[in-house]
Amino acid sequence: MKRKLIQLANDRTAALDAAKAAFEAGNQAEYDSQMEKVTNLNDEIQKVQNFLHEQERQVLENVPTGAEARDMAEERGSQLMRGEAVSFSPVEVRRALNSVTIGGTLVQPTGADSEIHGEGAAISSILDMVSVEDLTGLGQYEVPYLITELGAQVGKIDTNSGVARTGSTDPTFGIAQIKPYEATVTAYVDRNIAKLTPARYYEKVQAQALRALRKKVVGLIVNGDSENTHVFQGIKNATNKAGTAIVQAETYTAIDVNTLDNIYFAYGADTELGGTTTLFLTKAELKAIGALRGTNEKGRLFKITPSGNGNTGVIADGGLVVPYVLVSDLAADAMIYGNPLTFLLGLFGGYEIRIDESVKSIERMHTILGDVAVGGNIIEHHGLEYITKAAAGTT
Repeated sequence: MKRKLIQLANDRTAALDAAKAAFEAGNQAEYDSQMEKVTNLNDEIQKVQNFLHEQERQVLENVPTGAEARDMAEERGSQLMRGEAVSFSPVEVRRALNSVTIGGTLVQPTGADSEIHGEGAAISSILDMVSVEDLTGLGQYEVPYLITELGAQVGKIDTNSGVARTGSTDPTFGIAQIKPYEATVTAYVDRNIAKLTPARYYEKVQAQALRALRKKVVGLIVNGDSENTHVFQGIKNATNKAGTAIVQAETYTAIDVNTLDNIYFAYGADTELGGTTTLFLTKAELKAIGALRGTNEKGRLFKITPSGNGNTGVIADGGLVVPYVLVSDLAADAMIYGNPLTFLLGLFGGYEIRIDESVKSIERMHTILGDVAVGGNIIEHHGLEYITKAAAGTT
């Protein structure tokens, strides 16, 4: 079904290209025919997507519990103890990537010498908010998207009668490419955890491996890779197949009373506001917003209310309420705003973890090594804004 979805998407792109060519050539019949194909393909794509989403929902809900889960953990733990690699399926990885409680549910106090105290700093919840798809078996994934709409023309009937009508503004389309890029993780645990039962051993190794993967992927989502020609298109540098930016670039001069308003109203079309949008920023930027004071009053201009996990919350200014998420991977003086669901994270296969006892043997540590292929890109034109501070002297 996944391959069928790819083929349908490719067919739709071809039909859109044909429709555009027919429109430019003035061939109305061919244009109508191709656009009818596009409509039918959209219906087929929606049906396949609905099926895949329902299939994934059932898989995610049918997670082993109780004795079954214990037996699975025992077997995987025994594999790790024997020096063998353990693989997570893309479904398991997807569930782990979109689970803010993964560390808390797996790393429980035992009172043993092998205990791993604390979970480290919170991992940005941006990872729990983007779209995630299983793209196993694909060399890359292409998502067509609309850039500008078809424009209509109007005029007086008596004036236009018998005269060739003025051509409409052509619609334009882009293709967001999602290509596999290797993500590797390295984490360390005390070798004494091997003294635990295989199930507990596996749980602790799994928690550390998935936590390390989550941290790595957050950085990729925000900044992309470090290649000259990007493979993983992070929000900061997201471009389409033609090399045109998908992300919307915005600037601000300083954190002041107008900053949130400017960000909020700059996003989206002139006929829409807000929606499922979120502000992603560093702790320093959030602090600067919270520090703003009115000129004629002592109170704060903005009320910041963190949520239970401390990584998310809302910024309120009268009637304007902006949800926020802290992201330490953002550059200084940079923010992201928009709908995180417009970013697609692709999983090109499963995630393999293994234990190496030689890397840090003198420290009596086991090294957890993990490998997975991931890709990402924004799949909606200007679905997200990357906002930077303007240089001094510019506006």
